[in-house]
Amino acid sequence: MNTLVLLATLLMTIFVVSAYPGHDEHHHVPHYHFEYGVHDPHTHDHKKQEEERHHDHVKGVYELDEPDGTKRIVEYTSDKHNGFQAVVKREGHAKHPHHSTSYVGVTHWGHGSGR
Repeated sequence: MNTLVLLATLLMTIFVVSAYPGHDEHHHVPHYHFEYGVHDPHTHDHKKQEEERHHDHVKGVYELDEPDGTKRIVEYTSDKHNGFQAVVKREGHAKHPHHSTSYVGVTHWGHGSGR
């Protein structure tokens, strides 16, 4: 009886292993490219991005308009040897709003009253 169980187990194992497909499938090289942009006159949201990958190397760039009027440009690369590397640039001159008169007036909020 034990011999019969052992033989059945052995035959079942051989059948299962021979039916397993293994790693005979084609090796796929990762590759993609995409780009998009947003230009919304209502929210003043302006940005764009482009990225591509070939094997394990990714490179891309994105740009966006900052609230202060400058444009931020980020160029980046990534691979298994160097990791993620980015170069950030700014174009234009920052425009800051002028300060207006306070409606509260001058106050020390309880500090520095001179007493």
